[in-house]
Amino acid sequence: KTFDGIVMYPAAFTHTSIALRDAVAALSIPVVEVHLSNIYQREEFRHHSMIAPVAKGQVSGFGAHSYLLGLRALVSVLQ
Repeated sequence: KTFDGIVMYPAAFTHTSIALRDAVAALSIPVVEVHLSNIYQREEFRHHSMIAPVAKGQVSGFGAHSYLLGLRALVSVLQ
């Protein structure tokens, strides 16, 4: 029941949730933010992530493959 890290898909909360950002910032384990679409190619308001400043990294724009890339990044960080 313990975790070494988190791969997180915050969806629309990426751009709006200070509470989610604060929760990620409070963690002592690394968090990798993932998005199916490239948020920087979408509407202007989606270009800002509340999570990115407190996450270890971010992967976006590779569809479902973003999850695998995020997991690989997290494993690399943990090693």
